[in-house]
Amino acid sequence: MSELNNIALKILEKGKGILAADESNGTMTKRLESVKVQSTPENRLLFRETLFSASSMTECIGGVILYDETIKQETLKKNKIPELILNMGSFPGIKVDTGAKILAGSPEEKITEGLDGLRERLKEYFKLGAKFTKWRGVYNISKSHPSKLSVQSNAHALARYSALVQECNMVPIVEPEVLMDGEHSANECYKKTSEVIKRCFEELILNKVDLKGIILKPNMILAGNKSKDKISNEEVAKLTLQCLKNSVPSEVPGIAFLSGGQSEIEATENLNLINKYNDTNFIMSFSYGRALQQSALKVWSKDTGNIEGTQKVFNHRAKMNTLAAQGRWSKDLEI
Repeated sequence: MSELNNIALKILEKGKGILAADESNGTMTKRLESVKVQSTPENRLLFRETLFSASSMTECIGGVILYDETIKQETLKKNKIPELILNMGSFPGIKVDTGAKILAGSPEEKITEGLDGLRERLKEYFKLGAKFTKWRGVYNISKSHPSKLSVQSNAHALARYSALVQECNMVPIVEPEVLMDGEHSANECYKKTSEVIKRCFEELILNKVDLKGIILKPNMILAGNKSKDKISNEEVAKLTLQCLKNSVPSEVPGIAFLSGGQSEIEATENLNLINKYNDTNFIMSFSYGRALQQSALKVWSKDTGNIEGTQKVFNHRAKMNTLAAQGRWSKDLEI
């Protein structure tokens, strides 16, 4: 077993998943201001440190995706953030793309940037303690999108990124997100997501990426948020599984779903059903941001000194998702 394969499996073992805490300062400012908390480096750190020191980090969270600011910060006790995460029994990771920009040639679509100077940045992050990384490509669905240009350009960027990350002895999380914004049906989402994922793996293989040393972070198959044709949670699970079985090579050790605008309960319920129906060898787990943090943020915002209360809410959500990653969750376990 290679070292990278070992790390990927450890991140997702025994129902563990990934806490996506890599919000940019702009995104984090919106989140904090929505609950009437001023967005300062100190407040951003205080909230994140509260989560990173919760007991569920040891039992439920195998990896934490950090933002550039956070991986360089110290806790109140003067510990480096990556050290805190490692001491809790989890792996620190880092978002390395620099965001989605307008795609030249198709201005309604996006291309993710950040390849320039990436090798040097990866070396720095590795020294800071990062064991894995994340890069997100985004695709929107409409009658003419995603275009072949978008599918190809983002797949190529994800593959180049992955090759550089593995060269630096870290596990790349490959995140091709087909957005749920729009009026499209679940079948349309299935078709476009399949096309996107297949193209990503063609590029990964072309770039000699070791598929045993990556984690795939895809969207679930959902109808658009403005669609009139919503589908049941059972259908979400079955379509998602079918899509991945047909698109993902068997060497990939694990799949960690993004929540992508689903509510906390919805993201947990869909993950649980996916695992109940899972007849593959893939580990199917979670890499959630808002779906792990939102309720905890609301409690914390009322009293930023209420560490115990905030951690209690976060621990519950993490535990629910760990059960879902094993197909053992049920609604009556919710508070």
